[in-house]
Order: sequence, then C-alpha cells, then structure tokens
Amino acid sequence: MGDNHERDVLVPVGRSETLRRTVTYAVERAHEAAVEAGGSATVHFVYPARWRSFETERANVDAAESLLERTLLWGEEDIDELLGEDTPATVAFESTVVGTNEYVFSPSDFADVIGRYADANGVGRIVVDPSFRPGGSAPLLRSFETELADRGFDVLEAPVTRETRRSLPLTDIGLAEFSVVFASSLLFYFALGGWHVTDPYELVTGVATAGVVTLTLAGVAMKNGVPAVREVGYTLLRFGAYVPILLWEIAKANVALAYVVLHPRLPIDPRVVEFDAAVWGDMPVTTLANSITLTPGTLTIDVSRQQFVVHALIPDAEDDLMEGTLERLVRFVFYGRESSRIPSPLERRDDDGGEA
Repeated sequence: MGDNHERDVLVPVGRSETLRRTVTYAVERAHEAAVEAGGSATVHFVYPARWRSFETERANVDAAESLLERTLLWGEEDIDELLGEDTPATVAFESTVVGTNEYVFSPSDFADVIGRYADANGVGRIVVDPSFRPGGSAPLLRSFETELADRGFDVLEAPVTRETRRSLPLTDIGLAEFSVVFASSLLFYFALGGWHVTDPYELVTGVATAGVVTLTLAGVAMKNGVPAVREVGYTLLRFGAYVPILLWEIAKANVALAYVVLHPRLPIDPRVVEFDAAVWGDMPVTTLANSITLTPGTLTIDVSRQQFVVHALIPDAEDDLMEGTLERLVRFVFYGRESSRIPSPLERRDDDGGEA
C-alpha cells in the first residue's frame, strides 16, 4: 500500500438522511490527511448493489448512478469550501458500483464486496454513514461496521445526528416494516387454524404469536425496507404461473420414479450432485431448494449461498437438475423474463471446463 493510498478514504454509499453530512466528514478527513502529508488523497464513493447485472429494470441502476453523481458534486462543493478559489485541490474523487454479480444478503456479504474494492485500491480507511445499514440490523447479526473492522480496516463512523425515526420502543423496527410483517404473520396463523378469527383464544394466541415473530424477524425480513407494491404484484403473478408448471414437473418425476420402483431390476443409481445455482436472494434460493425437494427423486441436502448439494435417486433426476428447468423458472418468478438468458448449470459447467 503506497503512502498516497494510506490517506485515501472509502465511503459506502446508500440512500439515507445523513449521507450528505457523511460526505462532508469524509472529505474533511481526507483533506486533513493530505495536508499533514503534504500531498493529496482520494475519496472513493462506493455503492454496493442489490441488483444483478442481467436485470433490465433500470430504476435501481439509475437511482444508484444519480446518487453517486450527487455525492461527487457534494464532495467537490466541500473541498471548494475548505480550500477557497484558485487553490490546488488536495482531494480527488472516484465513484463506482460493486457487487452486481454477487449474492449479497447480510452485513457480512456487503462488507465482503466493499472490502474487496478497498483492498484492490489500497484503501485502508472507511467512513461509515450511521444511517446506512446494508444487510439490515437484527440482534443476531453483526453490524456492517463490525464486519469491516474485523477485515482489518480503520472504520470511522461519521459523527452526524440522525433524524428521529418512527420505530417501536426499544427496537429498530419501523412502523411500516412492523405492520407488514405482523399482518402477514397474523394472516398465516389464522390460515393454519382454519380462519377461526371470531374465537377469542385463536385471536389472542394469533396476536401474541405474530408479535413475537415480528419482533424477532422483522429486522431481517424487511432489511431492505418495505417492497414496492408493484414489484410484489408482478412477482405474485409470475409465481401463480409457476405453480402449475411445478406441479407438472412433480407429476413427470412421479411417473419416472414409479417406473424405476416397479421395474424388476430396480435400476436405482443414487448420487450426490453439487452445482452453483444462478439465483440470488433468500426467497429465490429457498424457493428453488424447496422446489427441488418437492420433486420426487431429488432432495436438497444443503445450500450455502448459491451452492446446492442435492441427492438424486436416478440419473434422469440429475440430468433434469443440470438442464436447469426449475432454476430458470425460479429466476423468471423473481427476476422476470430477461433472466432466462442465463445458461443452464450444465452449460455453465461446460464453459468452465467441466468443473461443477
């Protein structure tokens, strides 16, 4: 790491009410370091993406680019105020988006993509916006700041005052997030109980159960905020189209398995199949894992991020997995039609020289 890089500062960028003041703090720190060393410094504004590169929905991409452009303008304004006119700049600025081809879920995942960029550019100091919490916050999760510090970075939390957030007492759960998770949990409870909503016992236990679930899981389930109604609607419509196709796949697998079981020589050839699925996010990965298990002849043994370990009872079941029919359908449900362009697991393996 060169001397100049030791003065550089990285700022993870995300929409928040304190981002503007965080930029000012980062510019001041970089300027001080540059003046002390008699040189210059660079402030890197890095936006960790939550979308994938194949998605054609431009709204997220445009929003990220717009936010990065604003941070650059803010940084130039701040350094102009510090130096005055006709003074050589001590601080330069760069901006980029990272993580577009990865599954980023937890604060640890976001720290990984930010850390890799910092390492690649020799940046050792990171200024964190206290209102920006990529990957959410929950009692069981280590914070984004802690994850970065554990990777050896000098982490500074910008000393900014956060606006009062409407949240439940003693929690970080916003009112909107609480309402969505609580209502969903309560409706699910009533559905399991046969919709006896007029029964006082069912009502009290349902409210208590939904409350516990909400307080425990809302921070994780709504880590990215309440999703847009339009996006949820499209996903539900595509999921509605997916269900009959999944039932058809299950029926076909039943017939194939029945043939093997009833065959006099019982041609069972069990094997364990490992492959990296091209799905990202908790819901898509969970949906694919459960769809594979629901299909007779295959059982999802383990999933780690995108790596699936599946037990296949017959060779045809393995062939179906590698052809990627279910994987492609799950991508269609959660990412839309454009995601079908991604090659199947078999094609990806061939492109990688035969490695699974």
